[in-house]
Amino acid sequence: MDLIDLYRRSVAGFTDRVRQVRPDQWSAPTPCTDWDVRALVNHVVSEERWIRPLLAGATVEEVGDRFDGDLLGADPAGAAAGAADDADAAVTGPGALDRTVHLSFGDFPATEYLRQILADHLVHAWDLAAATGADRALDAAAVAECARWFAGVEDAYRSSGAIGPRVEVPDSAGEQDRLIAAFGRDPSWKG
Repeated sequence: MDLIDLYRRSVAGFTDRVRQVRPDQWSAPTPCTDWDVRALVNHVVSEERWIRPLLAGATVEEVGDRFDGDLLGADPAGAAAGAADDADAAVTGPGALDRTVHLSFGDFPATEYLRQILADHLVHAWDLAAATGADRALDAAAVAECARWFAGVEDAYRSSGAIGPRVEVPDSAGEQDRLIAAFGRDPSWKG
């Protein structure tokens, strides 16, 4: 399966879970201790809004703070769907994945950036499901690709403080639980 298809699956898993959030759940805690459900969704929407300018060659400095603050407004599910659609159009544009992306920590091939965004969607879809009681099962093919990629960058993520310590899981744990634990989350988390 190609990278764009896997990315789309990760986005669909996230936006499906956003649509399931009940009005009384937006302030619920998540496995990301600094964020409640609304802040977590806003983070992902912000990440999606960055995709178009970054794939167009903009630097972090050029984008500036235009995606800071509340991007969800009165319709968080609609904001998430709109951001996902905009990001998808940017990702699938002609030559988009042949470009170099200028991130805050260096320049990277667009395919590397897309893997980072795929991971963000997968892990935060799981966070959202755990926080709201939705189905925690993630797309198996996207999990497999993310796990393969993450094995090569996990130490860099951890040493930069982007993720917490790896959580120990039993040897019998499935690939999804091992991936979630590698991202510093307890697969059995209960809010």
